[in-house]
Amino acid sequence: MTKLRLAIVGAGPAGIYAADILLKAEREFDVSIDLFEQLPAPYGLVRYGVAPDHPRIKGIITALREVLDSGEIRLFGNVTYGRDITLDDLKKHYNAVIFATGAMRDSDLDIPGIDLKGSYGAAEFVSWFDGHPDVPRTWPLEAESVAVIGNGNVALDVSRILAKHADDLLPTEIPDNVYEILKSSPVTDVHVFGRRGPAQVKFTPLELRELGELNDVDMIVYDEDFDYDEGSRAAIASNKQVMVIDRVLQKWREREVGQASRRLHLHFYAKPLEIVSDDEGAVAAIRYERTEPDGEGGVRGTGDIREIPIQALYRAVGYFGSPLDEIPFDKKHGVIPNHEGQVLRKGDNERMYGVYATGWIKRGPVGLIGHTKSDAMETIKHVINDQGNWWVPADPSEESVENLLKSRGVEYTNLDGWHNLDAHELSLGDQRGRTRVKVVPRDEMVQISNPK
Repeated sequence: MTKLRLAIVGAGPAGIYAADILLKAEREFDVSIDLFEQLPAPYGLVRYGVAPDHPRIKGIITALREVLDSGEIRLFGNVTYGRDITLDDLKKHYNAVIFATGAMRDSDLDIPGIDLKGSYGAAEFVSWFDGHPDVPRTWPLEAESVAVIGNGNVALDVSRILAKHADDLLPTEIPDNVYEILKSSPVTDVHVFGRRGPAQVKFTPLELRELGELNDVDMIVYDEDFDYDEGSRAAIASNKQVMVIDRVLQKWREREVGQASRRLHLHFYAKPLEIVSDDEGAVAAIRYERTEPDGEGGVRGTGDIREIPIQALYRAVGYFGSPLDEIPFDKKHGVIPNHEGQVLRKGDNERMYGVYATGWIKRGPVGLIGHTKSDAMETIKHVINDQGNWWVPADPSEESVENLLKSRGVEYTNLDGWHNLDAHELSLGDQRGRTRVKVVPRDEMVQISNPK
């Protein structure tokens, strides 16, 4: 019987779901799947892109763990595509490869002053407070007044972590270094800016409600933002999610404020124009224009220019994919060019046989886990049907990849190693009455995974 040797680059939800769907699919061939992950631990954005106080979302890991622990997939962690293993290597040892590398960079925001000292991307901040091994251990939380640009869930995550008291994060898996720095933060005010109205936001009701549950934090909304136009009223009446969001915000309008030590302000109809500098080239204020509905689903400027003093800024306007060696890349959209997951050569519609994509690197950073599963199903359908276009590997033996990595001195981790690290982190948490304490340094993660 024919055997498919498949490599998947990226061990986040997209890669793991793709593996699971292929294993469960009706097919006329055997399957052998190897997952390659540049970090020593699996789960990608679920481990390093979800705020530590989101245990419900992190419950996704339980489902991912079941797939990995099925015994039908091999994991090679701490292996970087393009450095430790190349496309030529994959062609020698596999019939095909699926890239599921996600989107971890911040999208650009083209306004004056966005690169000033004290201006940061949300993705980098999220990686820091989630204990990503490849970002600095420290973070300059020195501002009393902070701006966050964006009206999606990431903007709310960033705002919540900035405003939340560090002790309220202790029950979570927050790394020790992150707790200590958040504990010393002098922040009093966090301002969130979105250029459209409350009925057009991109965050979910759950995320919004969580903001209102913060201890010793006043939620500040402004009456001028709730003079709804016909389009907004129609959205509230016809869309349950928008209706719930409006209900939450209306309750906040009725709250008494002024007693808390910190405040989280939501500014709608506010289009950022410029980040104002002080004499030393650091963030000093945000200048924005009030907008209004244009009657066609968008907004237009009103000419009302305002300014709020701040000392730090976070842009949360979306994630962006990163290019991969020898793989076409769409610089405008931050994705691999593809047709339903079949990778296309740059500049034309010619197929790049044997090469596929799934997840955010395929379609961009939109949608939730359900979209990731449907993405993977679409891609796997083509992998199965493209049998006539698979590569013919020179050495498809399973031990050949292990031998290759060892010959290059790559200290890779495997599934047993992840179990070692997982147990160690849970033990650290148990000692302190917490769920988990993450190990942050990469070399320490590898050492715990692969004890001598």
